Amino acid sequence: VQLQASGGGLVQAGGFLRLSCAASGRTFSRYAMGWFRQTPGKERDFVAWIPLSGGRTYYADSVKGRFTISRDNAKNTVYLQMNSLKPQDTAVYYCAATQVLFLTTSRGSYDYWGQGTQVTVSS
Repeated sequence: VQLQASGGGLVQAGGFLRLSCAASGRTFSRYAMGWFRQTPGKERDFVAWIPLSGGRTYYADSVKGRFTISRDNAKNTVYLQMNSLKPQDTAVYYCAATQVLFLTTSRGSYDYWGQGTQVTVSS
């Protein structure tokens, strides 16, 4: 699976962005998907997870209630709607695919990664 993330940009605090991650191949629906983010000098942190069929989702505490992960298997795409953005949300955001079917927030559990898209939130 090849992943291509897009939708990042510069936004003021309180604003919103919608990230997209398009997957190649016909096996997208076999992968649970996640979003991670990374700032310079820090580890890549888990943000959100969605299972194969787009059922119950899971979020890091720092984004819960503000971010929403969703997927459209017909379009081979996963989304991250980010509302009420804060300067501390500034990071490079990565989408990732995992064959692990249960919830996992561990980077090592993900098999494929997108190239990342920069999100910058100004105060």
